[in-house]
Amino acid sequence: MDLESLRCFLAVADALQFRAAAERVALSPAALSDRVRRLEEDIGAPLFERTTRRVHLTDAGRRLLPHARGLLDDAARCKAVARGDPRPLPFALTIGTRYELGLSWLCPALADLEAARPERTLHLYMGDTVALLDRLERGIVDACVLSARITRANVESVPIHEEAYTFVGAVPVTPDAFHEQLLIDATPDLPLFRYLLDALPDGAPWRFRGHRYVGGIAAIRQQVLLGRGLAVLPRYFIAEDLAAGRLATLLPEIEPRRDWFRLLWRGGHPREPELLAIADVLRAMPLR
Repeated sequence: MDLESLRCFLAVADALQFRAAAERVALSPAALSDRVRRLEEDIGAPLFERTTRRVHLTDAGRRLLPHARGLLDDAARCKAVARGDPRPLPFALTIGTRYELGLSWLCPALADLEAARPERTLHLYMGDTVALLDRLERGIVDACVLSARITRANVESVPIHEEAYTFVGAVPVTPDAFHEQLLIDATPDLPLFRYLLDALPDGAPWRFRGHRYVGGIAAIRQQVLLGRGLAVLPRYFIAEDLAAGRLATLLPEIEPRRDWFRLLWRGGHPREPELLAIADVLRAMPLR
């Protein structure tokens, strides 16, 4: 199989734009399209769905993606093997995560991760859960660290850290005054408050003045610190606020359900052992 055509395929799969992919591989858009067309003819199936506005991987393209990466990795090893070079071949992986966890935990962890495997370069991509899972499915990121519950059949996962939650406000608030407060969460399906609701046998016995959705835990924490509402937040993220008295625990007699941060990757990834090794290193690093 023509390796240059595989490189062109990977460039388009990453960029999802033929013009941007052509710049990446230093070809004209017409030459790149010809490379991809010949690869599709060789395989016997279309690899991309093209419209005037967007490019998508087909099922065949998604299946080919991890194997194409593996083939190119193997090709890169050929020179080192022939020379008898004993050093591990350099390689790179991209890990996706939410902004807050990336800034507070994964970015500081990069030095330890690189020290554990000097030949491995790790790139980070930070975004919301929907964008991360989309990139994971398309092979643009190799793995994600998320606490979202994933039920997709083609996604593998291993637990890394248990995540505890706390219901908080800027000042103590009793249940009979909840109706005067806003409930602040990430999205309308209340993914954070759900951890508290699931811990109650009969659902919540109160009502709030309204809801506000601000997209992420850093924004939620800010709103609560400003006294603009109540929220359920990860305990590791607000531990210093609780210790300093900037936030107060509400309903301390009720322990919200817990979740896990997990490392997720597409089934059949050619570097699955390396991803599992990353999970082992991350498991030894406390959340912060």
